[in-house]
Amino acid sequence: MTVEKQWEDLLTPAVMQERLISASLYITAYEMLKDSIVGRLKDFYCIGFTEEGLTTSPDYKRKVLALKKSPTYASLTWLKDAAAIDQGDIDVFERLKQLRNLLAHELPEIVLAGKDLALMDRMQDVMNLMRKIEVWWIVNVEIETDPDYDGRHINPDQITPGPILMMQIMLEVLSGNKELRGHYRSHTASS
Repeated sequence: MTVEKQWEDLLTPAVMQERLISASLYITAYEMLKDSIVGRLKDFYCIGFTEEGLTTSPDYKRKVLALKKSPTYASLTWLKDAAAIDQGDIDVFERLKQLRNLLAHELPEIVLAGKDLALMDRMQDVMNLMRKIEVWWIVNVEIETDPDYDGRHINPDQITPGPILMMQIMLEVLSGNKELRGHYRSHTASS
């Protein structure tokens, strides 16, 4: 990219907004993915709350945190051992993490230079992995422990987990979908 083009982009609000929004949306999606990886598992081992926050069972330390030094990688290992994800998913996570770190640490250079990082493609990778983990929890924990679903067949492909729905809404709103915004506003106003 030429210096002239960089200056032109820098002085074009729509270009700068798109770059900043794309980067911040990716970082937000990545953090939501991490919460699906770590938070869901920590909640699974939750035994109560104190003034300091969530209290986990001693099993959480023994069965999860003992697997790796990092809670994120310990949780990924646990999910892999539970057949919720596979090594390919962990490899995808590692690439997603590298991109998140690049954005977090080099955002000015990336935004100003207009470096193409294929963020929307990576965003789809984030959503695919998050969906896989969330659906696994819904099918293997929530539905399995809910007597209302006894004997009922649930098609995992028809499940839309809450975090995925939130990401879809954010993407639609950012794309300028005024109908969607109006739909949600009218439904929340009537509630």
